[in-house]
Amino acid sequence: MSKSELSEKNYRRIAYINWLLSVPILLITSWPYYMLSEQLHISRTVSLPGSILFALPFMLTILHGHVTMALGATHRHHYYNWLHNRPLTFGLLFHPVITSTRFRLLLFFMSLILLTAGFLIR
Repeated sequence: MSKSELSEKNYRRIAYINWLLSVPILLITSWPYYMLSEQLHISRTVSLPGSILFALPFMLTILHGHVTMALGATHRHHYYNWLHNRPLTFGLLFHPVITSTRFRLLLFFMSLILLTAGFLIR
């Protein structure tokens, strides 16, 4: 891997692409939950937040995969360290807690709990 792939310019490019991809991926991955909520006649006040909670783990996994493909599994920690130094700008979406698998699974199961609760209180 060349040194230019581990440069700040490349990290910025990856961050911009991730930010641009985040909303479309969020919308694409949230519609199954929303459609199921509509079929079960669950209130929109429950289905919309649940859709976001459902879609976030998938979106974060896809964006993490994008970073891995761009830099390689052995060098992606450099990118995350670069983001860690910019928590209120580029690193907002990739806090170390957010990139953990446990957190993504927690979001997924919270969305399922919300779906169940919405079904029971309808």
